[in-house]
Amino acid sequence: MFSVFLKDGSQRQYESPVSGEEVAKSISPKLAKEAVATRVNGDLWDLNRTLPANATIEIVTRQDAEGLEIIRHDTAHIIAEAVKELYPETQITIGPAIENGFYYDFFRQTPFTPEDFEKIENRMREIVKRDEPFIREEWQRDEAIRFFKDQGELFKAELIESIPADQVISIYRQGNFTDLCRGPHLPSTGRIGTAFKLMKVAGAYWRGDHRNPMLQRIYGTAWATEQQLKDHLTQLEEAEKRDHRRLGAELDLFHLQEEAPGSVFWHPKGWKLYRNLENFIRGRLEKTGYVEVKTPQILDRSLWEASGHWEKFRENMFTVESEEKVMAVKPMNCPCHVQIFKQGMKSYRDLPLRMAEFGSCHRNEPSGSLHGLMRVRAFTQDDAHIFCTPEQIVSETKAFCDLLQGIYKDLGFTDIRVKFSDRPEKRAGEDSVWDVAENALIDAATAAGIEYALNPGEGAFYGPKLEFVLRDTIGRDWQCGTLQVDFVLPERLDATYVGEDGKRHRPVMLHRAIYGSFERFIGILIEHYAGKFPLWLAPVQAVVATITSDADSYGNELYQELKAKGIHAELDVRNEKISYKIREHSLQKVPYLLVVGKREAEEGTVAIRRLGGETQQVMKKEEILQQLLAEIKVPGV
Repeated sequence: MFSVFLKDGSQRQYESPVSGEEVAKSISPKLAKEAVATRVNGDLWDLNRTLPANATIEIVTRQDAEGLEIIRHDTAHIIAEAVKELYPETQITIGPAIENGFYYDFFRQTPFTPEDFEKIENRMREIVKRDEPFIREEWQRDEAIRFFKDQGELFKAELIESIPADQVISIYRQGNFTDLCRGPHLPSTGRIGTAFKLMKVAGAYWRGDHRNPMLQRIYGTAWATEQQLKDHLTQLEEAEKRDHRRLGAELDLFHLQEEAPGSVFWHPKGWKLYRNLENFIRGRLEKTGYVEVKTPQILDRSLWEASGHWEKFRENMFTVESEEKVMAVKPMNCPCHVQIFKQGMKSYRDLPLRMAEFGSCHRNEPSGSLHGLMRVRAFTQDDAHIFCTPEQIVSETKAFCDLLQGIYKDLGFTDIRVKFSDRPEKRAGEDSVWDVAENALIDAATAAGIEYALNPGEGAFYGPKLEFVLRDTIGRDWQCGTLQVDFVLPERLDATYVGEDGKRHRPVMLHRAIYGSFERFIGILIEHYAGKFPLWLAPVQAVVATITSDADSYGNELYQELKAKGIHAELDVRNEKISYKIREHSLQKVPYLLVVGKREAEEGTVAIRRLGGETQQVMKKEEILQQLLAEIKVPGV
C-alpha cells in the first residue's frame, strides 16, 4: 500500500503511487476542480507530480493566496508564449507573479504599445483554449545553456550561466514554448482560465542595472475567477477617481514640482488638513502619557556610525559638509531620542518614558520611486520611542495597540491586519539578541490579543516589528503603523538606567508610529474619503454663500460668528448666481454650504445644504451654530 498524510493528520492509502491531483479527486470532485498545486513536506509541487511515500501533503486551491500566485505565474508563461508566436524576433527574459498580477520582460527592437494588447490577449485566450500540458523536465546546465543559445534566447542563457553548476535546471514546456522555471505550474494552460487582462507597458533594465539593455515590461492582472477580475478592474477605476494627486490639485491642498523632487508644497487648505491631523494625534498622545520633543535636522556622521545607520542605511541618507566635517540630514529620529534619554541619570522609576516627536526627516529615495504624497524624500514622522524595562514590553505593547486602534477607528479605518516581521538578512546585533527580541514581541502581541501573519525577513535592521495594515473604503491595503522592539540601539549608543538593584541596565527601546508619515497618511485619507473628509477633519468646514448683495451684511455676520467659535469657514459674496456657487463649493467637497438671502436675513435663518444632499433644510442661525459645534468635536479629545 502507498500512504500519504494530509495536513489535518489523517492518513490516506492507495494501491500504488499517486499524484496530488489524484489525492484531490479521491477526496472530492469539488476539491479536484479547485486544486492548483500540492504542498509536499512544506514545498510546493506540480499537481501532477508523483508523491513520495509517507509524505505530508496539502492541496493548494485557486482561492488560496499561493494558488492565486501560481495562476498568475502560469499566465506570465502564457503571455511569453503568445508574444513569441506573434513576434518571433522577441527574446524572453523573466516573468514573475506580483501583487495583483504578473509581468514579463521582453527584448524587442520595436516598442510594444497598449494598442498591441488586444492582439496579445486574443492569442493568450487561444493558448488557454488549446489546453496545452505544462511538462516539467530536468536538464543538465550545459544542455540548457546550449538549447537557449541555439534558440537565440541569449538573456535566458545568461540566467542559466549564473546558476551554480550543482543546481538542478528545471525546464517547463507548453506546446512549442520552452522556459526556464522552478515551478510549480498547473497541469495545463486550460486550467488557468481567462480572468486576465494586460494593463500597461514600461521600461526595465535587464537585471535592474542601467548599464544593461533596456527591456519592455508588459504588466497584467490575473485572478481565479472572472468576477474577481471584474471587481479588481472596478476598484482600479474607483482608485483613479480618488487619486490623491488629482484631488490634491482640484481641492487646492498641495503641489509638487521638479525643483524640489519628493518634497511637498502645502497650500493653506492642505496645511490646515495637516494641522488638524497633527493636533488630533497630539491630543491623544498627551492623554496617554507621552512627552513631546524636538531634535536637530543635521547631525555629525559619527552619531550615525555609532547607531549603525551609516553602515546599514547610508545609501538612503543625504549628506552635507561643513568645516571639513561630514554631516547627515536625519532619515529618522531614534538616535536623537537616545541622546535626550542619556541626559541626566535615569532610574527604573522614570520608566516607561514615552518620547514623541513630529520629526522632519529626509531620505534619498530613487527618483523613479517617488509618487505624489505616497513616496517622498522629505516627510514628517509621527514618531515616538518608548524606553522601558524588559518586564514592561507586554504592557506597553498592549497600551500602544489600544491607542493605535482607537485612532484608526476615529479616522474611519476599522479593518486592520497585522504582520510580524522578523530578522532581515542585513541587520545589526547578535542572533542571540534577536532571539530575545523576537520572542519578547511575540509574547507581547499574544498578550495584547493581536492576531498576526508572518512576514519573514522584513524586520528593521535593529529589531523585529509589528506592521499594521489598513484596508480602505475600496478594499486596498496600506501599511502604516509599526511597533519595533530594539535591544540593539541602546547598547550601541550606551543608554542606561539604574535598576531597583542599584545597578546599571540597558533599557529596551520600542520604536512606534501610527500614521507612519503625515504626507503618506494624508494621501491615504484623501483617497479613502475621496476628498469628502469628516467635518472635524475638513480644512474648510462651512461656506457662507449669499444669494444677493442684500444679504452680504447678514452673511458676514454669520461668517464672523462661525470663526469666533473656531469653525473653519469661508465667505462667498461674489456677484455670481447661487447655483454656480453651490456647484463650485460642492466640487470643493465642502461639508456644509450655508445659503443666505434677503428672506434669511430678515428671519434670522440659514438654508443648509449638506455635501451630497439633494435638498436643503432651513434652520435658525443659533441652531445651525450649535449643530456644527457638536459635529466638529474632535473624536476622543
